[in-house]
Amino acid sequence: MDITPTATIEDYLGIIYTLQRDGEKVIGARLAEILEVSPPTVTATLKRMVRDGWVRMDGKKNISLTETGREAARSVIRRHMLTEWLLSRVLQIPMSELHDEAHKIEHTISPQVEEQLISSMENPEVCPHGNPLPGLESASRTWLPMSDFEPGEIILLRRIHELLEEDHQIMRFLDTHQIQPGVHIQIKSRDADKKTIEIDIDGSCVKVPFTTAQKLFVEKQS
Repeated sequence: MDITPTATIEDYLGIIYTLQRDGEKVIGARLAEILEVSPPTVTATLKRMVRDGWVRMDGKKNISLTETGREAARSVIRRHMLTEWLLSRVLQIPMSELHDEAHKIEHTISPQVEEQLISSMENPEVCPHGNPLPGLESASRTWLPMSDFEPGEIILLRRIHELLEEDHQIMRFLDTHQIQPGVHIQIKSRDADKKTIEIDIDGSCVKVPFTTAQKLFVEKQS
């Protein structure tokens, strides 16, 4: 197929790939929620994507990528993550702004520049937020949600899930409190009603919303 995906189609492909990777059912309403567009807009876009061979839909309106769609999704996600590394290392853009700034550039990255970025960024396995590049998901398979851990346990933050990157308020909160991949954290307490988890970072106590902690993936430290 010689059809090249538009920037909008690439956005859809990336989200569908991420949801499928996490084992989440992909339906139009979920895409509308994440992409912050109207259901009719999603419906019209999906019709074009089915027509052009990027996705397929079953009788229950569940969406899945075709092989062509999967390859295109892997390409755009890889370009996005490499662009994040460029912005982080060279321009020192704050962690909370990387996703949005990379999104403005990723669609213009050529295959040649992509290869140069891979080499220049030393062939990374994960993006600056700790999410695995397509094909390297095994790097994060053993990491668990922060919400799984009990008071007293010490953990190493490895990953901020892609869907959190879409939430500007949460990302600024994480930046403000230096909650980013590579920091050691001690779980201090958990609300009985699962609203917040109190953590200690270098002597500073921070209350993290439980729903956020569910999307922060960590590694237990001995």
